[in-house]
Amino acid sequence: MAEGGELVDRVHREILDEDAVDKLSGTPKMSMCNKVKNSLRSNLRHRCSSQSLKTSLLASVPVLSWLPRYSVKENALGDLISGLSVGIMQLPQGMAYALLAGVPPVFGLYSSFYPVLIYFIFGTSKHISIGTFAVISVMLGGVTERLAPDSNFMTWDNVTNMSALDIPARDAERIRVATAVTLLTGLFQILLGVVHFGFVVTYLSEPLVRGYTTGAAIHVIVSQLKYTFGINPLRYSGPLSLLYTVLEIFYLVPQTNIGTLVVSIVSIIALVLAKELNSYLSKKIPIPIPVELIGITVATLVSWQMNLLEKYGVDVVGEIPSGLQPPVLPRASLFTQVIGDAFALSVVGYGIAISLGRIFALKYGYKVDSNQELIALGLSNSIGAMFQCIAVSCSMSRSMVQESTGGKTQVAGALSAIVILFITLWIGALFENLPKAMLAAIIYVNLHGMMKQFLDIPALWRSNRTDMMIWLATFLLTLLLNPDLGLAASIGFAMLTVIFRTQLPTYSKLGQVPNTETYWPLEDYTHVREVPGILIFKSSATLYFANAEMYQDALSKKFGYDITKILSAKKKLEAKRKKYEIKKAKNAAKNNVADMERELEEHEKDIATIQLETEPDPSMPRAIILDLSPVSFLDTVGVKILSGIVKDYGGVGVEVLLASCQSGVVNNLQMGGFFNDKVKSPIFATVHEAVLHCQSEQADSEVITATHF
Repeated sequence: MAEGGELVDRVHREILDEDAVDKLSGTPKMSMCNKVKNSLRSNLRHRCSSQSLKTSLLASVPVLSWLPRYSVKENALGDLISGLSVGIMQLPQGMAYALLAGVPPVFGLYSSFYPVLIYFIFGTSKHISIGTFAVISVMLGGVTERLAPDSNFMTWDNVTNMSALDIPARDAERIRVATAVTLLTGLFQILLGVVHFGFVVTYLSEPLVRGYTTGAAIHVIVSQLKYTFGINPLRYSGPLSLLYTVLEIFYLVPQTNIGTLVVSIVSIIALVLAKELNSYLSKKIPIPIPVELIGITVATLVSWQMNLLEKYGVDVVGEIPSGLQPPVLPRASLFTQVIGDAFALSVVGYGIAISLGRIFALKYGYKVDSNQELIALGLSNSIGAMFQCIAVSCSMSRSMVQESTGGKTQVAGALSAIVILFITLWIGALFENLPKAMLAAIIYVNLHGMMKQFLDIPALWRSNRTDMMIWLATFLLTLLLNPDLGLAASIGFAMLTVIFRTQLPTYSKLGQVPNTETYWPLEDYTHVREVPGILIFKSSATLYFANAEMYQDALSKKFGYDITKILSAKKKLEAKRKKYEIKKAKNAAKNNVADMERELEEHEKDIATIQLETEPDPSMPRAIILDLSPVSFLDTVGVKILSGIVKDYGGVGVEVLLASCQSGVVNNLQMGGFFNDKVKSPIFATVHEAVLHCQSEQADSEVITATHF
């Protein structure tokens, strides 16, 4: 116990550097080549065993794992109610989102059947609803309308002497484009899943995804305005196309079809009121009211009875063929024109599905395999494309209904597919008189959840303004550049924010928390004490080429002395000393005693100055400890900077030590040639070990000095 009752830190063991810790831990040092060989050998033995083959099969086809253990008593009723509810929702949403993709509504029904069954077999999430989704459909619609615009299918009508649109030919071409994009999207997803690229979704942060889906929702709304007003605006593509489309719609507003507008307004009001009633009754009834199904049924009946198409020019769905389409391979010649769009669709579709899947998995305590999800979505899209399905992902609204109505397994999805099959085979043709304005109204109402994401802005302003900038930038880039280019630009912007944050880290001078082995920033805590004679320096970011010079400059500021000036002055003094020694040697050679005495008198003051100035400043730290705990890797520039720091500060008598290095950083230092004859800076396991090392060396130095005197 020291004076004043303060505890004194005593360590009854040797001070541990990195080598000592390695010896104590017993970690075998293995070369990278040997590690690869051992890994391949163990993997080969593992894969050749029958047990591993069974495990791989169950992992690749998850339905074989969970279906034999399916509990009918616990899950059947909930899955049945959930499957019927979601299947009823799939009907109007599939038809509406097919219009977004620029293809006839019946292809939305196909996309609600085949991909759902494929996901039932290969998917790992128990609660997400696979099928058409607004954001995916609007991205796909941009491709179909770009490669198959209306202008390519205008024909001359000799009866009316006017040009007319050949709708069947246009729709056939757009279906070919859509299926080609969908097949390529699926192949990308399968490829990414096979090479275990599921982590790619980590580049889609939550603010980015929410900003992106909000911007894409605006594109969806604008694309449906033509069905709301009954007008035919020109189709624009490329950057700023949204603005041109909005201006075109404003220009055509005077040509609005009043009948279509009335249908739209009535439909929107009725759906909103019914949705609110559904929310109010959600706790009182076991299943939600099928608002959308009732809506399209009533709208179809009204349209049929009042003959809205002939009397008022209200655009309707038109012919819906019964039955399913035979498989057809998409046109491969289109792949080169849509490869970029397909990759964007594969990433966005997977990002939305895995994000929602992880939310449900966390809530209900099961695991979602990210790589298997990629493969499941890829198979759903690629196999579905052969049956003329459009690209799919998971729908937020349907997934919430599937979960809230009691769905507990993928069986609910399979049952919803059976509902769609029944509708496609026998009931679909009854909806031929359904107004497209009603489908547009369904899309508007289903997007109200995405519109609520604007509330993220004030929340992010209070919590994290960098994330708010990512949200806003993603939203604006998606609006201005369209969903495909907007996604790439948004990811690039998010990456830049990471780079900027690593370029502008916080540099701290650490001190010891009294009576502990903990070291915290002196600037942030009042009771933290500076260790006498030792500068402990820490950066909040990793050290690499983008911030290496700033790291060196910040260390110089915390050190308190301009190391460059000190080294320059020392070099000048050394040069002056050498010059004097040379002159002294020349005079001695000439045996010119008088000149030697005169030179001695002239340089007497300079010699005294040299001896005085080469003595170290007593207030200067005797040691620097670099806390590298935040550093996850070092590139060649980072290694050179550390080597330079050790060399420069060592040149003025200041020892530089490294502490808390991760194993990868130590390997980077070794491979970068950090340790050599000139640089022998030891590495310590913790900052405290390095401090004890410095204090022991200073104590030994003081003992030697006292003995000398």
